[in-house]
Amino acid sequence: MPEFQRFSYDVLVIGAGGAGLRAAIEAAATGAKVGVVCKSLLGKAHTVMAEGGIAAALANVDDRDSWRVHFADTMRGGQYLNNWRMAELHAKEAPDCVRELEAWGALFDRTKDGRILQRNFGGHRYPRLAHVGDRTGLEMIRTLQDHGIHCGMEVHMECTVLSLLMDSGRVAGACGYDREKGRFYLWQARAVVLATGGIGRAFKVTSNSWEYTGDGLALAYRVGAELQDMEFVQFHPTGMVWPISVRGILVTEGVRGEGGVLRNSEGRRFMFDDIPDLYKEQTADTEEEGWRYTQGDKNARRPPELLTRDHVARCINREVKAGRGSPHGGVFLDISWIKQHIPKSEEHIKRKLPSMYHQFKQLADLDITKEPMEVGPTTHYMMGGIRVDGDSQMSNIPGLFAAGEAAAGLHGANRLGGNSLSDLVVFGRRAGRYAAEFAKSNGEATIDEHQLQRTATTALEPFERGPSGENPYQIQYDLQDAMQDLVGIVRTENEMQQALERIAQLNKRAERAGITGNREYNNGWHTAIDVPNMMIVSEAVTRAALLRKESRGAQFREDFPNKDAEWGKYNIVIKQTADGEMQIEKRTIAPMSEELQAVIQEMK
Repeated sequence: MPEFQRFSYDVLVIGAGGAGLRAAIEAAATGAKVGVVCKSLLGKAHTVMAEGGIAAALANVDDRDSWRVHFADTMRGGQYLNNWRMAELHAKEAPDCVRELEAWGALFDRTKDGRILQRNFGGHRYPRLAHVGDRTGLEMIRTLQDHGIHCGMEVHMECTVLSLLMDSGRVAGACGYDREKGRFYLWQARAVVLATGGIGRAFKVTSNSWEYTGDGLALAYRVGAELQDMEFVQFHPTGMVWPISVRGILVTEGVRGEGGVLRNSEGRRFMFDDIPDLYKEQTADTEEEGWRYTQGDKNARRPPELLTRDHVARCINREVKAGRGSPHGGVFLDISWIKQHIPKSEEHIKRKLPSMYHQFKQLADLDITKEPMEVGPTTHYMMGGIRVDGDSQMSNIPGLFAAGEAAAGLHGANRLGGNSLSDLVVFGRRAGRYAAEFAKSNGEATIDEHQLQRTATTALEPFERGPSGENPYQIQYDLQDAMQDLVGIVRTENEMQQALERIAQLNKRAERAGITGNREYNNGWHTAIDVPNMMIVSEAVTRAALLRKESRGAQFREDFPNKDAEWGKYNIVIKQTADGEMQIEKRTIAPMSEELQAVIQEMK
């Protein structure tokens, strides 16, 4: 029987990105004993890839901004499928969370009078993103990690969680293994916070790091937690498309916030061709007005390049399909053109977008201060995730909490840029606080030793099958291929039915996955463990997208191209039945409070 090294905590946090670290800090502040488990090294979480800024209505650059405007922008961007309570809390609490980061040492860029500088971003009415050049996520992780390690939490790095453990309907902890040596671990806990990020590695072209295989969502689903809004996968409009070795790597929206424009192969700013009715009153009529907006003119309206990500991605996709794309299948994003307006523009661009300058110079041998970039949509963010209570972040499983990208609700059908980073700290803080309260109010859970041994035995089965088993790398590649081609930016019923058939076939292959070697440093083993998680989230995305017979936010159904008012009343919720089947249902959205309805009307 496999041996388990055992640890016991009040609160166990799985994931060490922005949400996980903020949850751990908050739980530790209450006196709880906190353990943190992360799949990579501490400080290497995918949060470091968030570049443009953190959205909060500080009103440092434009005093017309407020939580009310931020709330209305978030709801409009999410096509009103958002959990409105989460959107309210997020808009109200984000400014304090940013100031808290500042107090802990985050070195935000500054206005001339010394306040935190804020920049424009898509879907936000006013300049709202506090930033550190275009390396904001890295600065957040640095700050939270530095603060967090002094709070007494214990960190288990480079570990894969295999399953959550249950005791009479409540969570009892988790078990997993050390990726370096292959040793099994048990983390007993009174409460668990899942902060494991998204699912981008289920698609072939993605900006997401290698960890994003849907682990947290699959772990929660297997113990009966509900998933929500799984059809809404955000394709960021601007990822690198060339050279092929860097395809999908993110190009921050901050480029467009600083005045960058999108052009097709004919040199036309095609974004002016298609402006949604919902945003016409807020969008510039001319290129000159759009430029003035990016430079802080309060009387100007935003350029169409700063419309919501779902819309910009579809417009780029349309240009490429019509034969007006760039040589390598994208479009041109040009920041170098600002030399027409700004003296010493090269120095200005390098100062405002240092990471983007170095990224293109080193990876594509292209100088963005002189030449346009080639960009195209890349799988970027999951609006869906574990369904949670808006205030506490607890799932329908007692003691199981979720925060950040792993949780659903805040963003609805489409996330606004910059809202992800404020989501991490606002709801990471709440999840940590309420998890600690749950742990304090509930006794120690009992570990089911049989479940523990079954989990370890199942995890070791790929070694038993050896080289005669299915190649886990090929299974993963085939799944990514199917999701990219059949459940991507543009969806149809026929193609998604094909995707479900492929996923079913791949599931059978995954059950026969075999690997060689031993448990130390075995990437084949890690992939064999990841693939079943990717299967669950891929099936959930596809089934939810099939059920929602309309186009809304990040979901575009070519066979149902219009938004349906009736579908605006429902979220789609998924859970596992007792016999292991995936159950899917429409869930009516709770009526919004009168006060918030008035805010929406006021901000239209």
